[in-house]
Amino acid sequence: MISEKAILGGGCFWCLEAVYQRVQGVQHVISGYAGGHIENPSYEAVCSESTGHAEVVQIEFDPTAVTYRQLLEIFFVIHDPTTLNYQGNDVGTQYRSVIYALSEQQLQSAKELVRELEAQRHFSDPIVTEVIMAPVFYPAEDYHQNYYRNHPFQGYCMAVVGPKVSKFKKTFATLLKD
Repeated sequence: MISEKAILGGGCFWCLEAVYQRVQGVQHVISGYAGGHIENPSYEAVCSESTGHAEVVQIEFDPTAVTYRQLLEIFFVIHDPTTLNYQGNDVGTQYRSVIYALSEQQLQSAKELVRELEAQRHFSDPIVTEVIMAPVFYPAEDYHQNYYRNHPFQGYCMAVVGPKVSKFKKTFATLLKD
């Protein structure tokens, strides 16, 4: 089986994980941290904004079933790429919008899509998503993995994660896993 990886950050990693787990061709999604200056950060340290890390997901996918570009198109629908260091009520540098490219091809593809969205004036405000080569990825603690699947009726999941999953299902029905 062919496999590639992508690393994306767009607010709370629970939201991105819940959406990408439902995308055809996505084999595995891991919530984690990237972009900081210490090794093996903890959730508490990342939330303190002292490590510089962003909450991200590492997506393993089959590019013959879903393309990197399609993953990015989903990304730009399920979060607000025009807000710096926050998504909704989640505020802090760990919630920044970021695309961590794992190859020069991914980097160019992401930059191209951002340029297209800006040229189309797809958003009323400028896109602030950072697009750079990927730093080290650190998996988050076990209790963060599959969070929405394990806690669908938790308040945050119902109020924030669920609507993002619904938006994905409505907008990208053809990419939904069977």
